Amino acid sequence: MIDLVRFASGQSREGRAARMGRFAAVACGLALLSACGGSAPATFDLTAPRSGITARAARGQMLVAEPSATSPVDGDRIVVRTGAESVAYLTGAQWSDRLPRLVQTRLIQTFENGKSLRAVGRPGDKIVADSTLTSEIRRFEIDVTTGQAVVEISAKLVGESSGRVIAAKIFTAQTAGSASNGGAAAAALDEALGSVLRQIVAWASR
Repeated sequence: MIDLVRFASGQSREGRAARMGRFAAVACGLALLSACGGSAPATFDLTAPRSGITARAARGQMLVAEPSATSPVDGDRIVVRTGAESVAYLTGAQWSDRLPRLVQTRLIQTFENGKSLRAVGRPGDKIVADSTLTSEIRRFEIDVTTGQAVVEISAKLVGESSGRVIAAKIFTAQTAGSASNGGAAAAALDEALGSVLRQIVAWASR
């Protein structure tokens, strides 16, 4: 079961922001109703790849910022795309943390697993970084119109000394995915994310 959230095209940014606010309120209300029903949502995690990481060893140190994201991705709900202008939340399922924070953690772990940098961490860690990796989660959803899990992340490497963008690239992965239940959706999205994380680490280590 999914909770429908529709996004209309052809509106001003202010109009869309107002609609987003109403959608968030509706989603919150639905979540509260679900909680009142007595059944807690199933919680799913994402994993960091441990193999297949083709990163070149480097001596640099890097900070990985929390990815930016807009609603409906900026939360802990599993997103399902039901049409070109409509998305939904998968009922009875949630991520173990806010998705941007969860992706940040798994990206750092993938760098560590690939042993491609001398040190990697979050802003605020005691690391004298050469660069900071910033990113934006553009898509993280099960697209029921195509039967695929889709993950798309835009990444930028910013030099610490210059503050300039060193390199930028958009990373995308798709895999067969179903919104039939939370476990199937989470597993498909985890697989797609793993591909994107490997791509980012290989690219950034160069």
